[in-house]
Amino acid sequence: MTATLDTEAAQDPAQDPQYPMARQCPFSPPPELTEIQAEDPVRRVSLWDGSHPWLVTRHADVRTVLADQRFSADTTKPGYPPSSPGQLARRKDSPSFISMDDPDHAFFRRMLITEFSVRAVKNLRPMIEEAVDELLEAMAAGPQPADLVEAFALPLPSLVICRMLGVPYADHGFFQSHSHTIIDTRSTVEETLTASDELKGYLEGLVAHREERARAGEEVDDLLGRLAARHVVTGEITREQAGAMGLLLLIAGHETTANMIALGTLTLLRDPEHAARVRSGESVSGAVEELLRLLTVVHLGRRRVATEDVELGGVLIRAGEGVIAAGEIANRDPEAFPAPDELDVERTPNHHVAFGHGVHQCLGQQLARAELQVAYPALLRRFPDLRVAAPVEDIPFRDTMVVYGVHELPVAW
Repeated sequence: MTATLDTEAAQDPAQDPQYPMARQCPFSPPPELTEIQAEDPVRRVSLWDGSHPWLVTRHADVRTVLADQRFSADTTKPGYPPSSPGQLARRKDSPSFISMDDPDHAFFRRMLITEFSVRAVKNLRPMIEEAVDELLEAMAAGPQPADLVEAFALPLPSLVICRMLGVPYADHGFFQSHSHTIIDTRSTVEETLTASDELKGYLEGLVAHREERARAGEEVDDLLGRLAARHVVTGEITREQAGAMGLLLLIAGHETTANMIALGTLTLLRDPEHAARVRSGESVSGAVEELLRLLTVVHLGRRRVATEDVELGGVLIRAGEGVIAAGEIANRDPEAFPAPDELDVERTPNHHVAFGHGVHQCLGQQLARAELQVAYPALLRRFPDLRVAAPVEDIPFRDTMVVYGVHELPVAW
């Protein structure tokens, strides 16, 4: 039964299910989410800290939450539902523009829009293709089985975002390990803050170097260089703010795409018919969109807090109450996607929310699409007999990470 507008009496907090729930199938959201979506699509859940935010599970309602500015993305507001103790500590320590509301959010975002435009990403495509070819050749020359994550899925987006930002790829071990700590919900507060502070210091150092060169009249042709020359030197933003922007892009720019490459490949290898279509170059764009929808690697919901009383799905959400827009199950909503658990590369339309929705929709979505559109068919063509070299039950999935995927994926060919 759907909750009524009398929210105080509608639900007993002791009956609220714990969120997130454990998966039973590594390729699907927890079955409890399917039940909640069908029976009680806007209901309270219990979090690790004892709070009881609202869980929103239907596609239309999730889009409403993400588009309605009465639901704030500001992580510092009371009532915002953090995903872990470490994330709670980072709310004040390392604010980024994705955790701000307009006009502050728009102020920082506009500095980056042209960097991730369709035209800019199109110009990057030859570099992406070259990186893919080099990584696949190196993988082919190495031993079998190979770890697809280490050999291909993680290096590709890391190389691309490093070249865009102007971050030395030689430092990838440093920023990948620190990023891993930051997005692991099991990391302690101390571990999370230490990793965050060290990464911030690293990025601020790179910005400072470019700031010096800009003041000397030199032009640095990378994203950090342009931020320094156009916005730091002019006094529009501080070096620390530019470093925070770089930190966000560095983490988001490799974590999500790396896991989509590995998890998407694993999914395709379990479906030889679709793998063959992608290998041939047929329906590549459709396959990418379907894998984004089906897998939804940002799997702990997009979190907000209400700034006003809002009625949603027959429920009154009061100002100051937390909200979790559960895109991982909204992308399986049968009202929006017929046969939602099936991979359908011809699905049209495909209005998934894997990249979010509204003003906070993922800035780098065109770059992610380009990397996936190049990576999947190239991998399957280079290794036409690619196969998973371990039982699914032995593959370590990233259940405790903010970004879902696999830690390792042994493959042979």
